[in-house]
Amino acid sequence: MANQELTEQEIGRRNSMQALRDRGIEPYPAAEYVVTGHSAEIKENFVDGQEPPREVTVAGRIMSRRIMGKASFMELQDAEGRIQVYVSRDDLCPGEDKDMYNVVFKKLLDIGDFIGVKGYVFRTQMGEISIHAQEITVLAKSLRPLPVVKMKDGKAYDAFTDPEQRYRQRYVDLVVNKGIKDIFIKRTKVYNSMREYFNSHGYLEVETPILQAIPGGASARPFITHHNALDIPLYLRIADELYLKRLIVGGFEGVYEFSKNFRNEGMDRTHNPEFTAMEIYVTYKDYNWMMDFTEKMLEKIALDVNGTTDVQVGDTTISFKTPYPRVTMTQAILDKTGFDITGKSEEELRAFCKQNGIEVDESFGKGKLIDEIFGEKCEGSFIQPTFIIDYPIEMSPLTKCHRNDPRLTERFELMVNGKELANAYSELNDPIDQYERFVEQMRLADKGDDEAMIIDGDFIRALEYGMPPTSGMGIGMDRLVMLMTGQSTIQEVLFFPQMRPEKKQQQDDNEKEAE
Repeated sequence: MANQELTEQEIGRRNSMQALRDRGIEPYPAAEYVVTGHSAEIKENFVDGQEPPREVTVAGRIMSRRIMGKASFMELQDAEGRIQVYVSRDDLCPGEDKDMYNVVFKKLLDIGDFIGVKGYVFRTQMGEISIHAQEITVLAKSLRPLPVVKMKDGKAYDAFTDPEQRYRQRYVDLVVNKGIKDIFIKRTKVYNSMREYFNSHGYLEVETPILQAIPGGASARPFITHHNALDIPLYLRIADELYLKRLIVGGFEGVYEFSKNFRNEGMDRTHNPEFTAMEIYVTYKDYNWMMDFTEKMLEKIALDVNGTTDVQVGDTTISFKTPYPRVTMTQAILDKTGFDITGKSEEELRAFCKQNGIEVDESFGKGKLIDEIFGEKCEGSFIQPTFIIDYPIEMSPLTKCHRNDPRLTERFELMVNGKELANAYSELNDPIDQYERFVEQMRLADKGDDEAMIIDGDFIRALEYGMPPTSGMGIGMDRLVMLMTGQSTIQEVLFFPQMRPEKKQQQDDNEKEAE
């Protein structure tokens, strides 16, 4: 147990734990406890006047209590919600010994404790469906008090609302704050809906390596580690694209993966260094087909998760009803800035950035300069789902050249609520062209771009064996869940977002280093 100074309440709970043991009641029993009902289901299926009344066994946390004389009420919270429990001394202790009620229930149990209750379902005189307890079993003693909200003079006290506390102690957040669990239930529904959509088309879910010798498939700064047995550096995956394409070379016609990716970059309201992406690759398709496929998928997910294609994010209603507008990258920048990027040199692009207050690094090539212009001047204005298409070739080293204009690529990004949600290509399958694109990336790396791609010789070799025409699409699952649950920060949809060490922990670490 971590070193800590116990509060008066925590000391009292430890004393109660020992008192239970002194009475022969184990506060952390090992035996199975068989549950026969849950709060929501019990309320839904209740029938007034049912004879005999339904007998149930429930389990959960004590969330509130109203201690009276010979009879009391408490609220029990299980996985589905809360239900009231009526406790009568004479029913709980039919014999002479009334200690189970007078001592154990009234004095040794606390809010937050897990208990099991056997009894029958009835409706109180106040009309509330409740359980009349006939037996109570202690299942787990809570040694820390929950931050249960208390009201005084119209003000709330002990509310667990501080974001830093909530994210660090998600286990408490899930218990005491209404609606938090629903966000994560919806997260699972998003994944299930997407899987159903892909599986219904016959595509195969696969797994590819997280530890990679070459970090490929995206322009991002990787985390680096070392493998002792092989004595080589390895990188945590930044994307799974190049491995999934190897499977296409190997003969699969449609593969997808939900992958944990890691990027050693900044953190903000929409970025976490560890995040989940989904990538899918389908043979004999192009980016036009993928746009149709993607918008139908998102419409289905919205309906499956929320029952409607409209999603409320803050004050904005976002509609996932198909179809979505399609705007070229060049036109989007022209519309928002009046600047035509067509045929512009690196120097002209850099000059425009400086003239318009767009911060750029000397290592940036044409692709990154255009990306910065779009990000600063255009991206935030696309609130409703919009496909931005036909990116300049410098921005897309893994994308097939546009069939009508070799200066462009067959790529789209789906913008929603001012942020990129999905990225897709008609995949580059010409190994010679791909190698030349990698060489250009290495030139940028030599200039100091630490996000430039590394040449992956094995991937080039795979392409040389032949990859059929393919379209691929990646989607940020965390951002998609944010949209489907109406959240404005990525931390709200991650169970355990990355955070700085707690101040006390950081202080202890510093003291150890000083020693």
